[in-house]
Amino acid sequence: MAYRTLDRVIAELKERGFVERLDVRDGQLRDLGSGRTFDAEDITIREYRRFEGVSDPDDASIVYAIETGGGTKGLLVDAFGPYANPEVGRLLETVEMYGEAR
Repeated sequence: MAYRTLDRVIAELKERGFVERLDVRDGQLRDLGSGRTFDAEDITIREYRRFEGVSDPDDASIVYAIETGGGTKGLLVDAFGPYANPEVGRLLETVEMYGEAR
């Protein structure tokens, strides 16, 4: 199996239509391009990938491919582990994972 980097996976997800840059602010998902915001019930995580640093396991990140009820498809990248953004974690723990009921 080929080694897949965070950059390569982001490029592959963008090719599949997950092109918007997303962030979490004030408890909502925000499309950084349009400024639109979405509540947890409007968000579905279609897939996610975790990455660990080659030389340091604490250097870890996670990328989420997210789709909203309105059809916005984008990527949210966060640290994984002790450096993760707690605001991202609070929002995503209530979000539906594709194929899973809430």
